Amino acid sequence: MDIEQLDEFLLVGSAVTLAAILAVRLSSRAGLPSLLIYLLMGVALGEAGLGIPFEDAALAHALGFAALAVILAEGGLTTSWRDARPSMPLGLSLATIGVAVSVTVVALGAHYLLGLPWTIAILLGAVTSPTDAAAVFSVLRVVPLPQRLVGSLEAESGLNDAPTVVLVTLVSTGAVADHGPFVTVAIVAGELVGGVLVGLLVGRGGAWVMRRAALPSSGLYPLAVMTLTFLAYGVAAGVHASGFAGVYVAALVLGNSELPHRGATRSFAEGVAWLAQIGLFVMLGLLLSPGRITLGTVGLAIAAGLLLTFVARPLSVAVSAVVQPMPWRDLAFLSFAGLRGAVPIVLTTIPLAEGVASSDWLFDLVFVLVVVFTVATGPTLPWVARVLGVAQRAEPRDLELEAAPLERVAADLLQVRISSRSRLHGVEVAELRLPTGASVSLVIRDGQTIVPDGRTVLRRHDDLLLVTPRALRERTEQRLRLVSSRGRLARWALPDD
Repeated sequence: MDIEQLDEFLLVGSAVTLAAILAVRLSSRAGLPSLLIYLLMGVALGEAGLGIPFEDAALAHALGFAALAVILAEGGLTTSWRDARPSMPLGLSLATIGVAVSVTVVALGAHYLLGLPWTIAILLGAVTSPTDAAAVFSVLRVVPLPQRLVGSLEAESGLNDAPTVVLVTLVSTGAVADHGPFVTVAIVAGELVGGVLVGLLVGRGGAWVMRRAALPSSGLYPLAVMTLTFLAYGVAAGVHASGFAGVYVAALVLGNSELPHRGATRSFAEGVAWLAQIGLFVMLGLLLSPGRITLGTVGLAIAAGLLLTFVARPLSVAVSAVVQPMPWRDLAFLSFAGLRGAVPIVLTTIPLAEGVASSDWLFDLVFVLVVVFTVATGPTLPWVARVLGVAQRAEPRDLELEAAPLERVAADLLQVRISSRSRLHGVEVAELRLPTGASVSLVIRDGQTIVPDGRTVLRRHDDLLLVTPRALRERTEQRLRLVSSRGRLARWALPDD
């Protein structure tokens, strides 16, 4: 790349990225994952549009895996283990047992009903089995769901990439035919367990180092934490374990450890993950050749999608729920909410890079399947949640709370806005009964500042500044929300009640 090509790349790249960022608002209003817009942008830039050539499957494979590692790292860093832990058994079951059931059902249906060769049928089942976190949660942001469902979907999407990547690689390289199904299952399980162990070791070791490292700039901490997650990927891959399991588990450990500048780290990870998603989806759109897609391919894609959505996914959820039974309404919603996104398309680059026969046709079919069923199921998720009775009523925003870290003293500064619906109105500061060590430092009312004492009465539209030790932050927030919803009746309720 010479300087003129660099100038052109920066011009086109910055324009596309800015357009993609602005498109997020459009996609959220329509209830669609932003990946659809990004994929279509890639198609418009490719051979069917502006004519930018891109046919390097090996490069797409490598860049796709790098982007998925970034996305999984962000998912782990921003996941609360306290919220996700109760749903982890079901999420892990969906990512292993559920994937196995889905692969089997789709492969059998694709071979016997759709007439596909065994290799392509198994690959189709493997690449379409994992759900995509970016696709699922971009839609679920507009659906208020109980934590048990959100945690299950989040855990599944974070863990199910690892076994499917190993399976698709083994099938594409012919290792399944050489080793047989039982040895293949053992290899997949071994790589998954190995990746989890590497992630735990790197995550805990990295947290120990970061707590003791005195870096000269706060901006270095987010870079160090992200680098540690990639280190877990590299170490896991180096010992022939699952790099995706390693990066996700390491990020989960680091994200839930008491580290300096955690807020800045999570914001940085979120921004990098958005950039990775944009680049990934646009690249996959560029890789598509619309001229290859025929009506027969579209018909088979729809048939395979129906098989996946209404047979394979419900069966996989039902079998997986044996480890953690849930009401049938919850299971029905989990079945319908298993959205596919970039992950299935990225996985098809593995057989493309390995030169598997008909892999380019498989890429086109999976691309069409993802687009059609994301458009069909994404906007209907809120309606399905209401019909099944799993959608929670949106709680009134009677308490607006923001936080900023005070790293030097290992504390957090909380800014609280009391809305007109909050029952904090009329409560005295002493009646808050905050955990020992937390205190209301300042009250801002009608533009005037008040240094409060225990008898200061709080009013609607007050802004409060509270300081709390980091170890007590969660209990302090719980207490504030408790009093905000119950008023003085909550004066005897402790934060852990």
